[in-house]
Amino acid sequence: MALEIRFLGHSGFVFGDGRHAVVIDPFLTGNPVAKTKPEEVKCDAVVLTHGHEDHVGDAWAIARRNKATVYACHEITLMEEGSGVETIGMNPGGRVNTAWGWVAFTQAFHSSSHSGRYMGNPCGVVLNLGGKTVYHCGDTGIFGDMKLLGEIYRPDVACVPIGDRYTMGPELATRAAEMIGAKVAIPIHYKTFPVLAQDASGFCPKGIEVKELVPGESWRLG
Repeated sequence: MALEIRFLGHSGFVFGDGRHAVVIDPFLTGNPVAKTKPEEVKCDAVVLTHGHEDHVGDAWAIARRNKATVYACHEITLMEEGSGVETIGMNPGGRVNTAWGWVAFTQAFHSSSHSGRYMGNPCGVVLNLGGKTVYHCGDTGIFGDMKLLGEIYRPDVACVPIGDRYTMGPELATRAAEMIGAKVAIPIHYKTFPVLAQDASGFCPKGIEVKELVPGESWRLG
């Protein structure tokens, strides 16, 4: 089954298999490069890697509009407690089976807060949908267990932050993608703001196809 991957900009995606759709980190409002409006996003689930505003973004509004379930670190799920949005709290190492596939959280080396409030552990996300597996690294520095995660989950695609300053830069991201070993790597978390790397020219993992997407662009993984 094919998996459609639509890049929302920054670190945001919509992944769909024709029957179900899952959104990760839908930062649209206030995103200077976003081409998609929150009300245009249709999904069954929203997954958040961590609590920073440029990742939580429009998650709650999208979840309410679509009656979608939000999967996030436990502390993040408490943000909208009592609002009627269905949430499932998770942590690194955890996995949840769903009607559309499954989602697992991995470790990530970063921070996580929202408006100064602690938001638990930052995470990476492994998503299985349409018979394909995607490893979205979240915001992170490089770490050796990326190789182990690649061996365990064998992702078809890895979404790897390359923007530097707050995450890996292109050079370290190159090594990370090689350790993960997915056939395709999509660079994320760059170009959005001036402080981040403005191109992916230094992201060149050996033996891996780099699929650079512009905000609003879709790509089908067959």
